[in-house]
Amino acid sequence: MAQVDDSPSAPSPASAATPGGGKPSLRERFNALRNLPPFLRQIWATSPSLTLATLGLRIVRAFLPIATLYVGKLIIDEAVRLVATGGGFGTIATAWHSGQLDTLMWLLILEFGLAIGSDLLGRLISYGDALLSELFTNATSVRLMEHAATLDLEDFEDPDLQDKLDRARRQTMGRMNLMSQLFGQVQDSITVVSFAIGLLVYAPWLILLLAIALIPAFVGEAHFNALGYSLNYAWTPERRQLEYIRQMGASVETAKEVKIFNLHKYLVAKYRELADKFFRANRALARRRAFWGALLAALGTLGYYIAYAYIAWRTVKGDFSIGDLTFLAGSFRRLRQLLEGLLVGFSQVAGQALYLEDLFSFFEIEPEITSPPQPVPVPMPITRGFVFENVGFHYPDAEKWALRGLNFELHAGEVLALVGENGAGKTTLVKLLARLYDPDEGRILLDGRDLREYDLDDLRANIGVIFQDFVRYHLTAGENIGVGQIDAMNDDDRIREAARRAMADQVIEPLPHGYHQLIGRRFKTGVDLSGGQWQKIAIARAYMRDAQVMILDEPTAALDARSEFEVFQRFKELSDDKTAVLISHRFSSVRMADRILVLAEGRLEASGTHTELLAQGGRYAELFELQAAGYR
Repeated sequence: MAQVDDSPSAPSPASAATPGGGKPSLRERFNALRNLPPFLRQIWATSPSLTLATLGLRIVRAFLPIATLYVGKLIIDEAVRLVATGGGFGTIATAWHSGQLDTLMWLLILEFGLAIGSDLLGRLISYGDALLSELFTNATSVRLMEHAATLDLEDFEDPDLQDKLDRARRQTMGRMNLMSQLFGQVQDSITVVSFAIGLLVYAPWLILLLAIALIPAFVGEAHFNALGYSLNYAWTPERRQLEYIRQMGASVETAKEVKIFNLHKYLVAKYRELADKFFRANRALARRRAFWGALLAALGTLGYYIAYAYIAWRTVKGDFSIGDLTFLAGSFRRLRQLLEGLLVGFSQVAGQALYLEDLFSFFEIEPEITSPPQPVPVPMPITRGFVFENVGFHYPDAEKWALRGLNFELHAGEVLALVGENGAGKTTLVKLLARLYDPDEGRILLDGRDLREYDLDDLRANIGVIFQDFVRYHLTAGENIGVGQIDAMNDDDRIREAARRAMADQVIEPLPHGYHQLIGRRFKTGVDLSGGQWQKIAIARAYMRDAQVMILDEPTAALDARSEFEVFQRFKELSDDKTAVLISHRFSSVRMADRILVLAEGRLEASGTHTELLAQGGRYAELFELQAAGYR
């Protein structure tokens, strides 16, 4: 099972910060801010030039509001001065030619230029943010896929990690508004400083009044942001259920059974039930947030009008001009809006930093199944084979052992068959052999060395496995085979030879575009195949690897008895120099193996050739007779 770094220097996982999905404490919310530096480093790494450009444009735009407001004050003062002179302009032409409107005209042109410039900068910033957002989403999605590829198979079978992966996947798509908000906070902070300097010149105490009025709104916003995160965190399993039900109700894989069993009503009802619960929870939170938000915002409005009344009184007394009144009232109003936005924005940033915890805590998960510091290369060729020494394994939280006390050898060049009823441990055994799991007891040796001593990538490169639940890639037929040896994806001759060995060439060549034909029904130009045809292509995938060890885990389950026999016969002929493991429920196929192991409830019950096992009269003979009776 993968481990999460819980050292003091690492951010604590969200699951630890919010036990049971409870509301994060104030300390935990502030601790989540530690996710911002790595987040910003990722943005910078995505595109330094775009990051600098968007920040630079924001800094320039930050000074435009105060400049615009001050030019507006000058316009009003100039207009008031012209009225006071009593010029008595008859027409615009007369006033224009007199030259008395020159100052007013240039001030209006300047304000127009500032307005145009602000709009242009805003559009450039939005354009830069959109590009950076797309690049960041792509880069983070790639990093998530690359990290997921390093995790253990056991991790993907853990519901808790699936929840964590689901939350992390959502964050790759939904966190770029945090970037815009952070950069916007920088811009607004500069604007706030510029407005604050203007107010300090006239009435310093107004800033203190403004701060006192806005604190309650900030506290309320922080509280409801934390509640919103807790709700989303607690509902992660339900959201996965909703997505699963939606997929079942509208996918090609389930369409036949949904129609035959008339499942759509059940699925729709189940979806509505879960969706309505989530909606009601969100609605209750939104109502509380709206009520308290309006009440606390009223305090900020009250503070503004107290300040407005004070400025108006000073203007009436003659301390301020009409332009000063306009400038101060506008500055206070904008400063209030900006400070409120900064405080609320800070609370939202802290809340979104909690969501970043979901992303970064996923990246902190480390696999347990790794290569040792100084790995040993896999022997070329394998000379002795594999030895299982008292091997035992059980799945996390499982009461029963999947395998226990296994002792046997798989000789180099031997074809070994595994038989047993469902749940006997056959697939688990081959997963241990491929080191998808590590034993909980005992060890597995390859040519006298523990599997854990070998380089993991080298070991898996020498093992070709096709499982019963193989993946049907909605790619071309050639690519479906080529994924078996990714570095030879473009080697057409090798792909065709692998197809010939698996008898998949008989499936592919009649297709409209042969090996370039898209297969599967997910995309419009795809051609669907039968289960047996898919399995032949999957078996060709194993031949593509040309590995020293071949494992076929019931890959022919969809084939009829004759086709399966032909596939195994071909495999037997082509595996003279290979070590092979076969799993099948058809005894007519496994009887061609050099040796057969009989598993029952995770233990090795018997071993021998087909003839020897029949002579022993145990479980193998019983199962063989039951199956043979069905053909008589």
